[in-house]
Amino acid sequence: MVFKVIRYEVEEQVAVITLNRPDVMNALNAQMRAEILEAVKRAEDEARVIVLTGAGRAFCSGQDLGDGVSAAGLDLERVLRDEYEPMLKAIYESPLPVVSAVNGPAAGAGANIALAADVVIASEAASFIQAFTRIGLMPDAGGTYWLPRQVGFARAMGMALFADKITARQAADWGMIWEAIAEVDFDHHWRTRAAHLANGPTAAYRAVKRSLREGYSNDLSTQLELEAELQGSLGQSHDFREGVTAFLEKRAPKFEGR
Repeated sequence: MVFKVIRYEVEEQVAVITLNRPDVMNALNAQMRAEILEAVKRAEDEARVIVLTGAGRAFCSGQDLGDGVSAAGLDLERVLRDEYEPMLKAIYESPLPVVSAVNGPAAGAGANIALAADVVIASEAASFIQAFTRIGLMPDAGGTYWLPRQVGFARAMGMALFADKITARQAADWGMIWEAIAEVDFDHHWRTRAAHLANGPTAAYRAVKRSLREGYSNDLSTQLELEAELQGSLGQSHDFREGVTAFLEKRAPKFEGR
């Protein structure tokens, strides 16, 4: 696929996927959804961490309501099932760590794509808006799944009903995102964070993702069994041996991601 509405770059094991329709605040059209899906899948073969970010002043303003159809003719059920679901699952289920570097406003489906990542780092210029009820809809693109888990039921309900703007600082205080960073430091900060993950123990990160997510539905016995299984596998890995050796030798480890 030739990317037309995103940029895809890999440098030092970091794949950066940049939503690139700045004239419409990176609104999501069918082409962009297909390109994000393709880029995430490609990154899994070419990198050790994935970063999603936006070009210009916004991260993503959500669904492009002018995407070739009128509001009355937009088959939202089909679009969500055929276009959003594969893209969101690819982000959420990626074996690599996925970081959303939210550079500006993230609204509607744009906010929920950001929240699908493992870690959300936001500029203090960013904001999150569940804007759906402003146009007579309900949150989608995974919003009803992520939000109660991240901020609790009461806050999720308030965000969905009132469609208030949540600042990056507020989102960090609520536990919705990992951290809010001063705008002047934002670009350097997320790149440093991504580099840390790209040089880390990729298999351990994959196990972290699986165990934390399955812990939502597992009982204690099942979760303890899962921990033992995953830790047992990691204990046989090169990266574990390297991590212990580096600790004993008082040096930085050189993880290979396997």
